[in-house]
Amino acid sequence: MKATIWHNPKCGTSRKTLAILEETAGVDVEVVEYLKNPPTRDKLEQLYKDAGMSPKEGLRVRGSPAEELGLTSDDATDDQILDAMAKEPILINRPLVETDKGVALCRPQEKVRELL
Repeated sequence: MKATIWHNPKCGTSRKTLAILEETAGVDVEVVEYLKNPPTRDKLEQLYKDAGMSPKEGLRVRGSPAEELGLTSDDATDDQILDAMAKEPILINRPLVETDKGVALCRPQEKVRELL
């Protein structure tokens, strides 16, 4: 099975999720350090749709400029959030994992087991 993780090596949850993927037999892991190689806006939109979540649910607020950019307000649209995430990937909450079974924001890291 192929698994893609949008990973931030400085994040403990992301590191733990990656470890689960790497320790699971039969999983071919592709690691994308999203701060260096961010997903496109279209890819983000697809990931959130496949995860059954809104871009706002995938927005990283802590440690990001989300509030200053007005993205946490009720008036912020999905399009505004996706545009901002594509421009400033620090706004993407992580780790996102995609497999043939679906996509999930793996917080907590054990959530990744649902995709394996």
